[in-house]
Order: sequence, then structure tokens, then C-alpha cells
Amino acid sequence: MILSSIENTKSSCVVITGATRGIGFGLAKAFLDLGWHVVIAGRDQAQLQKSLKQLANEYGAAHIVGQCCDVTNYDDLQNLWRYAQQQFKYIDVWINNAGSCTAAKAFQEISAVELQQVVQTNVLGAMFGAQIALKGMSVQGFGQIFNMEGWGSRGEWSAGMTAYATTKRAVGYFSHALYREAKHSQIKIGTLSPGMVATDLLISSWQHGDARHWRKMKWLFMFVIDSPEIVCAYLAQRVSRNKQNNVRIVWMSPWRLLLRFLQPYYWRRNPVQGTALDDLGK
Repeated sequence: MILSSIENTKSSCVVITGATRGIGFGLAKAFLDLGWHVVIAGRDQAQLQKSLKQLANEYGAAHIVGQCCDVTNYDDLQNLWRYAQQQFKYIDVWINNAGSCTAAKAFQEISAVELQQVVQTNVLGAMFGAQIALKGMSVQGFGQIFNMEGWGSRGEWSAGMTAYATTKRAVGYFSHALYREAKHSQIKIGTLSPGMVATDLLISSWQHGDARHWRKMKWLFMFVIDSPEIVCAYLAQRVSRNKQNNVRIVWMSPWRLLLRFLQPYYWRRNPVQGTALDDLGK
């Protein structure tokens, strides 16, 4: 379904799945700030329309369009590519951002339905999206595909995060393997590592999980959690300037984390103030 339309221009175009809220929505705003054309996608029609209206009111309707898309449905993603191509002709960047997370609780307490959802969305969704984008970009002769990292991508472990972290570990392997397959083409493959961002997904996973795990790790999380605005602005800037293949764009680098430990501000701040996580930690 076409929710908006624009005339084709020479501006760069980015397609972002799972972009009606959270990090995806933050990335959409960040790319719009850079003057890009942006195609957002999400499963919920009402939320998609709400997000489109908000972005159009803030940036104008000339550069933002959207379409409903379930990333676990291959045909939905294929239609998303065709729709974006119809609107903007070329897609410079495709970001597989759509993600799901179980409640942060013991693995044995997670239902089969929850496990299926997190694996299909995070792993199969990224693979479906990457394949479709790779095919389309191979025809147009250029483009960049980015998969979204998360807790577990580099082997991190935390109680209650086994299922989610496993899918992100898999996405990391997939991204590197895809780079090796496509490295002799004109298509660049990379990953985005936003760190921990104060989004509905993060809050919900801990709010409905085992509060003991949150309390145990809270001291560390307070150092690394950031707002979507600051993280997404950085990621979008780096993507827009990227010329490298197999690039890993990281917000919370070891150096940035070390500097935070040395600054009193980060010992005092509360990045989850006013959210359910604030009460959970008390």
C-alpha cells in the first residue's frame, strides 16, 4: 500500500525496517536531518500512519514514505523493495533493523511462541531482507546493506537474555559470511552496533522479565544506556560517509565506555528516569 508519494530526485535513499518506533524511528529522523529520502516499514498499520504523520509534520512530506511490512514474510519484504524503488528509483542503503526480544527471564520459562518470534524476526527477517536488497542492489549496481547488532553479537552474556543474544550472535556471523560472499561485487555489507538504547523494546523486555537480573546489572547499564536521538544521529552520519566494506559502526566503543567511567556525570545520571525501568531498579 502506498501511503505517500514523492517525485524522484537525486537525494540518497535509505530503507529501514522496524522503523515506526525505537531505534528505527530514530534512524529515520537522523537520515531526514541529513536530507535523505527515507522509507520506513513496520507491521502495525496504525503505528505506521502515526509515525509517518509525525515525521511529515516535523520534516515535511517530501522525503518520507512508508509501507506495512512483516519481515518474517518474504513477499512483504519484496514488496517493500519494489515500493521503495517505485518511489525513489534507487536504494542506497537498506537497514535490517526490525527486531524482537523476549522478556528477560530464564530460558526454560520462555514459551515456544516467544522463541519462534524472536528467532524468525531477528535472524530470518535479517536474512530475507538482506537477500532481497542484495538482489536488487546487484541489478542497480551499488548499495549498502546493514544488519543490526545487539546484546550477544560479540559474545556478551546476561541472565535472562539467552534467546535474544543467541539471535544477535547469529546475525553477526551471517553478516560476515554475507560480506565474504559479496565482497567482489559493488555491494557493501556492514553492521550497526547501537549499544543499549532506551527504547520500548528494551524497557518491555526487562519490565516483563525477572527484575533481579536488572537490579544486578543496573550499575553497568546506567553507563551504557543512551537516548535514541544521540545514538542514531551518530550511526546515520557514519553510514552516510561510509566507503568501506565489512564495516562495523559502533556507538559504545571500549574507548567511549572507558571515558564514561572517568567522568562523574555518568556515575550520577539516570538514563531511564521516568520509565518503568526506573521503578524496577528500586
